[in-house]
Amino acid sequence: MENFETIAIRTQTERSAHKEHSAPIYLTSSYKFDDAEEMRALFANEKEGNVYSRYSNPNTSEFIEKMALLEGAEDGFATATGMAAIFTTFATFLKSGDHIVSSRSVFGSTHQLLTNIFAKWGVTFDYADLDKPEDWEALIKPNTKLIFVETPSNPGIDIIDLAFLADLAKKHNTLLVVDNCFATPYLQQPIKLGAHISIHSATKYIDGQGRALGGIILGSKVLISDVVAFARHSGPSLSPFNAWILSKSLETLAVRMDRHCENALKVAQYLENHPQIKLVKYPFLPSHPQYEIAKKQMKMGGGIVTIVVKGGIEGARKFMDGLKLFSISANLADTRSIATHPATSTHSKLTEEERNIVGIEQGSVRLSIGLEHIDDIIADIEQALK
Repeated sequence: MENFETIAIRTQTERSAHKEHSAPIYLTSSYKFDDAEEMRALFANEKEGNVYSRYSNPNTSEFIEKMALLEGAEDGFATATGMAAIFTTFATFLKSGDHIVSSRSVFGSTHQLLTNIFAKWGVTFDYADLDKPEDWEALIKPNTKLIFVETPSNPGIDIIDLAFLADLAKKHNTLLVVDNCFATPYLQQPIKLGAHISIHSATKYIDGQGRALGGIILGSKVLISDVVAFARHSGPSLSPFNAWILSKSLETLAVRMDRHCENALKVAQYLENHPQIKLVKYPFLPSHPQYEIAKKQMKMGGGIVTIVVKGGIEGARKFMDGLKLFSISANLADTRSIATHPATSTHSKLTEEERNIVGIEQGSVRLSIGLEHIDDIIADIEQALK
């Protein structure tokens, strides 16, 4: 199997004696061993198999195998949430005295990890701007262990050349970790572009229907073995039920992303010249500052359009309160279109100065464009902007 859609649909855990066509849910916390010797061998890692569902489970294993194949990774570890994936990665590879270079445009909770959680454990960081790649190398120190980046970023939709970062990481012997949540493996494959680890909040497009929380860390077998060694004892594991949902959801990821991207591009094009809109950011608009990079490393532009409504926070609130089809929610990547005001929700813990630096204005609204008919989506936006 070589094609994305076929891999996503046909990769499946081994069938049981019942010959089920669709993989069952393995709701078990533990497993039976044939004898004492098998138990010993499994715990000693001399034999592969399931020991305890905090370690592995047929459902999480199927999900990991699919995602690794789709990303071009060797292995992975599935976590309970996307933030658990980011925390687990940082905690695995960082120690007191280490340093991170991170894109300034990161999710609010990732910002909290860097500024509050890991800071008190002696890990320092510097932020770099995605639109100023020439500044990144000067921030790398002898103790820099990890380069972390979101591309496209949340919610600024900024982009950086991953091949450039991969070369930088190789030159300075650091890990390159990419949050690939907005792009999904269907649109972008960071590991094939030179990243060491790719992370997803599977809660978003991987599920795609607002049902299940989950995350995943993908990379080489050597790196993931370090992740597993940490995660087995710290316990951020994905539940078998959510793993089953996410694995089934991958079967429709390609067709969903095709429609998300098609709809989002049409919304971005419609809004670009709207008199009530100050700014539109979408990777596949020629007006996007990193349009050429986006075209080089992404298959399509994704399902997120970020806009700045004229009139500041009052203009944004008036627009959001006028929406009838769109849901007002902090989530994204749902089948249903969603509007979010980042400055007062997902990125509210940043100072106003920090938000302004990454392009989050009081009038900024993140639009997660869903799978509804495009005419209905645009009609709702149009009436809300009147």
